[in-house]
Amino acid sequence: MSKTTTAVWRRTPVPRGCRRDDRSTSASRSVEAGSAGVGSAEAGSAEAGSAEAGSTDAGSAEAGSARTGSAEAGSVTAETAVALPALVVVLGAALWAVAVVCAQLECVDAARAGARAAARGESAEVVRAIVLRSAPEGAQTSVAVDAELAKVHVVAKVRPVAGLLVPPFTVSATASSVTEPGSTG
Repeated sequence: MSKTTTAVWRRTPVPRGCRRDDRSTSASRSVEAGSAGVGSAEAGSAEAGSAEAGSTDAGSAEAGSARTGSAEAGSVTAETAVALPALVVVLGAALWAVAVVCAQLECVDAARAGARAAARGESAEVVRAIVLRSAPEGAQTSVAVDAELAKVHVVAKVRPVAGLLVPPFTVSATASSVTEPGSTG
């Protein structure tokens, strides 16, 4: 004949920062305490003692955690209300920086294309048309061609899409190319 013992399992509150697996339950403590004599009177009294002692502690700890849990839920809401506008500002600044960098790259590409066209001997009007095709909107260009060098300068102002808090940012690029022999500017 085998004797069976029953373990008392109860749920205790988990301390903040700990996982439920990190702590031992009252049943595992009582089984460890009564492992010398399974089914003995000592093991039974250890189980009963731990269940009785833990029941009052668990009730008061759970009641306290219910009160602090609701206050913590309110603080999380307040922290989120403060963090979201800051996150929107950071995201807006990042998007603005990306727009400025893209406009700078467009100016560089436009200046290079214009310098190549001017070095081939294209007229100043054709070079300006090529530059304005790939430059940002509202860009201004200047073309200077002499006997040895063709130089194109592109300047553009980048304005924010939404909002007046950020001032326009000026980007520019200059490209030069050696003129081909026999070309006229």
